Amino acid sequence: MSTKVNPSTLARPSGFSYAVVSSGQRLVHFAGHTPMNSQGRIIGAGDIGTQFEQTMVNIAETAKEANASLDDIVKMTLFVTDIAAYKADAKQIGELYRRFFGSHYPAMTLVEVQRLWDKEAMIEVEAVAVLEIE
Repeated sequence: MSTKVNPSTLARPSGFSYAVVSSGQRLVHFAGHTPMNSQGRIIGAGDIGTQFEQTMVNIAETAKEANASLDDIVKMTLFVTDIAAYKADAKQIGELYRRFFGSHYPAMTLVEVQRLWDKEAMIEVEAVAVLEIE
C-alpha cells in the first residue's frame, strides 16, 4: 500500500509524484531495463518512443514474474541519452505510459546520460516496488 505525497505548496506534478509513502513489507528492486527483445537485441534504433514501449513491456514482465504489478512500483529512475528526443516524443511516451500504468504515478526521476551499456539503447529504467506480505 502506498500514499502519494504532492504538497500544495509545490508546483502541481505532471506524470510523477513528489514522494510515495509505502507501508508494504516486501520490496522488489528492478535492475535497469532497456528496450532489449527476447533475442537480446535492442529494438527501435533512433526511436525513443518505441524503445520506451519495449522497456515498459520488459518491466511489466519482470513485475509479473516477481508476483508484483506495475501499481506496486513506488519509484522509477529513467536514464535517457537524449532528453530533447524524450521531450519531442513526450506526447507518445505519455500515451504509452498511461497504457501501462493508467493514472498511477510513482516518484520519478529523469536523467540524461552520455551513453548506456548497449550503445543503441536510448533509455534505461530502474524501479522499486513495495508489496504487502502475502
